[in-house]
Parts: sequence; C-alpha cells; structure tokens
Amino acid sequence: MGVVEDLHRAREAYERREWVAAYRELAGLDEAQLKAEDFAALATTAYLLGRRNDCVHALQRAYQASLGAGDRPAAVRAGYLLIWTLRQSGELAVANGWQARVARLLDETDEDVVERGYLCESAMIGHILEGEFAAASPLAPRVTDYGRRFGEPDLLALGLNAEGRMMIYSGRVADGLRLIDEALVGVMAGEVTPVSAGRVYCSTIEACQEVSDFGRAGAWTHALTTWCDAQPGLVAFTGQCATHRGQLLRLHGAYAAAVDELERAVDRYLAAGGDAALGLAHYERGETHRLRGGYDAAETAFASAAEHGHPTQPGRALLWLATGRLVAATAAVHRLLDERQDPVHRSQVLAAAVEVLVAAGEIDGAARLGEELCGFGEMFGCTGLQAAGQYAVAITELARGAASPALQAGRRAAAGWSQLSAPYEVARSQLLVGRALRLLGDEDSAVADLTAARKAFADLGAAPAEQEAATLLGEHQAPGGLSPREVEVLRLVATGKSNPEIAAELVLSEKTVARHLSNIFTKLGVGSRTSAAAFAYEHHLV
Repeated sequence: MGVVEDLHRAREAYERREWVAAYRELAGLDEAQLKAEDFAALATTAYLLGRRNDCVHALQRAYQASLGAGDRPAAVRAGYLLIWTLRQSGELAVANGWQARVARLLDETDEDVVERGYLCESAMIGHILEGEFAAASPLAPRVTDYGRRFGEPDLLALGLNAEGRMMIYSGRVADGLRLIDEALVGVMAGEVTPVSAGRVYCSTIEACQEVSDFGRAGAWTHALTTWCDAQPGLVAFTGQCATHRGQLLRLHGAYAAAVDELERAVDRYLAAGGDAALGLAHYERGETHRLRGGYDAAETAFASAAEHGHPTQPGRALLWLATGRLVAATAAVHRLLDERQDPVHRSQVLAAAVEVLVAAGEIDGAARLGEELCGFGEMFGCTGLQAAGQYAVAITELARGAASPALQAGRRAAAGWSQLSAPYEVARSQLLVGRALRLLGDEDSAVADLTAARKAFADLGAAPAEQEAATLLGEHQAPGGLSPREVEVLRLVATGKSNPEIAAELVLSEKTVARHLSNIFTKLGVGSRTSAAAFAYEHHLV
C-alpha cells in the first residue's frame, strides 16, 4: 500500500508542477513500480531540474516500457524527447541514431497519428542544426498542421514558432513576428507542456534579438522571467533567461548588472549540464567588457565563446579596431560580408562593418552598406535596426565631409535609440551630431552635444567613448583615462575617506560612488583602494 501511496503522491506533485517534490518522489521509487508515463514524468522533472543524465536514462526506460506495453505512439514520443535532449547536450550522432530508430518504428504503422507531427518537428530541427534551411522550411507548416488537426497545443506552438522564424529568415519579418507572437498565446494560457513552453519562449526572444526588435524582446523576456520564477527549483531555461536579461541590461546601459546576469547565465547553463547557448552568454560578456574598455576581459570572454562554438564576430572585429588592429578588423568584416547573405544574419554585421570600413578609409563601400542597413530597417520595421541604419549614414556622411545630411541622420539615430532607452547608443549619436554641428560652424551647439555625450559615457562607465568625447572637446585627459569626476573620487579615496564620506562631500549617492570606484578600478587595472591610492600619488593627482 505504501508504494501505491508514494506513486499517487508523486503523480499529484507532477500535475501541480511541483518539480522538486515530483522528482524526489519518483526517483525514490523502485523502477519496477513505474509505468511508461511515470518514466516520462520523471524525465521531464529531471530535465527541468538540470539533471540531464537522469532525464536521458528515464526517457530510455519510458521508450522501452512503452514498447513492452505495445504502445508505439508513446514510444515515439519518448524517442522524440530523447532526440531533443541529446541534441541539447551536443550528442548529435547519438541523436541522429535515435531519429532513425524512431522513424523506422513509426513507419511500421499506416495511421496518420499525431506522433508523425513530432517526428516531422524533430527532422526540421535536424536540418536547421545542419544549416539546411531550404529543407527545414517546408516542414514547419506541416508541424503546425498536425498541431491544429489533432488539437495538440505543443505541436501548434512549436510549428507556429518555426514557421515564424522561417518567414523572418526569408525577409518577411513582420509576418514572421506575428506568427511567433501567436505561438506564445497557448504558452501563456498554460496549454503547452513545460519543456515545449520553455523552448518557444527562448526561440521567440532569440528571433527578436536577431532582427533588433528590442521592445518585443524586452516584453517576452519579462514574460519568460515570470514563467521561470513561478516554478521553484527550475534550472532548465533559466540560463537563457539570464542571458536575455543581460542583453537588455547592456542595451539600457546597466553594464555591471549585465555582467552579473551573464555570469549567472553561465552558472545556470553549467548547472543544467551545459548548453549550446553557453557561448552566447560569453559573447555578450565580451561585448559588455568592450564597451567599458576592459579589453583583456573582452578578449577572454570572446575566447570562451569560441570554445563553446559560438561565433565571435562582429564583436571581436570592433575590439580589434579599438585596440589598433585595423587590418585584422577590416579582413574580418570583409569575410563576414561575404558569408552572410540572408537579410537577418547580414543585418547583424552591417553596423560593425560600416564602423570598421570608415576607419579603414573605405568610405564608398561603407556608404553602400549603410544604405543596405537602412533598407533592412525599413523592411523589418524594427526601431533598433532603423536607428543603426541612420547612425551608419551619419558616420559615412561625416567621413565625406557632408555635414548637413550627417546632422539629420545623427539626430534621427539619437531619436530612435532614445525610444529604446539605449543611453550608450544615444550618446554615440550625439557625438556625430556634435561633429556635424562643428563642421557647419555652430561651435556652441557642437560643444553642448559633445558635453552631453561625454557626461552620458561617464555615467555609464564607457571609458573609451568618454575619452573620444573628451578629445573632441579638446580637454586634457587625466592619467588612466579617468574622467574629472573619477579623479575627484580617487583623490578622496587616496585621503582615506569611505564611500559614505565621499558621497556626502560630492553630493552623490553611495551607489554612484561605488560605480565610479568600480570604473576607476577597471581603468587603472587595480583591485583595491590601496592600489588605486598609490596610482593617485604616483601620478600627482593628490
């Protein structure tokens, strides 16, 4: 009787989505007491709690138990989940073996069962992983059709999401975004099982990031965060969630918080047994360090991204440009432009390519790319891409000495980035506006824009951009690239004052003082107040 009660309790916990309790109860039972559906439930809880090896074992047992009971459809579903889990672990050869086994099993029945839809979705993912989008594209609507005909919410959501992403890659961005939004309706209504729900959430946000639709990405990231928080003990998908939060924090200029989130994402991925998206978290860390001027940290993060199979361009090209490796940066962007021909993936490299080619003196080529980026912005209808296009126009027009069109484009870029609450990009656009105004002879207005940009960069802790603004203003730059405010803070640190005392003297919040101190440590390459004070004395700042 005890075993029956334990099993009943485990099944109830699973239905309530109490994953920790369900896993504990199911894992504690003798496997001989479990049916195929219990092994499937154990696999789900194990996956969600980051126990991927346990998940694989449970799915294998679910497959075997289903076959033993003569339930081929259930065996196919267990095999389908096993294939997806193995792919997540990077075990593609083993996954392909299971794909063939499950397909053969399904071939043994002549019925048009819903499981054919799941195997179709699995085949589609296999093609995508191989970069065979032409083969994957026609399978997406078939998955959606199976979901609709059989009233299967998981297949419907997965199919709509896949159809949407295929449309986006073909250039029909607005139509694709509408479909991926529709796919999440069933997810948010609680109709879709947890693993499929997490997949659809993450795929949606990734698609939004790819086309620079940051407003939509922010909305769905908030929804994913709420979904994760509602499931205590959840490990799966929390790495992706933290990565997306980190991306948005970087966009909004909260660099320290972005790095914290991205490091948390790495930890969560590792806790879940690793994930192909681990490289993305490292890449985003590299981009954040680059903006702050932490070039060694950025290179280390990009190297980690490469180790996990994630592309490190165009971020690395911009890092090379910042560190004086113009030839390497130029070669990298020319290669990227040759490789990336579809609208979505090409749009992701054009802004960086324009910046590098302008620095290399290839102005006509950069201008053509800027026009192409503007075209994609209009095609996609995404504010971030439109703003990036206007920035590209402004920087190339300035390189040609055409101040008036540069001024207009720079102002449009600043307005677009302002809509997205992207302070770094707004300030970068202000720099171009200031330069254009100076060419037009309006020095007072130029100084006002350059000064505003410099203050924004200082507040953000974006040291390289702040130094550029200071140079344009003709100001003397303090040792180590410190801003005037950072010099004030450092002087007080050198006299032994605490953060609260510094805050009181400079009429700042303690949080602002702490941020300035963090920026000082980064710029000077020191790790303590004592070392920072020593730098101040060595450079006669005190």
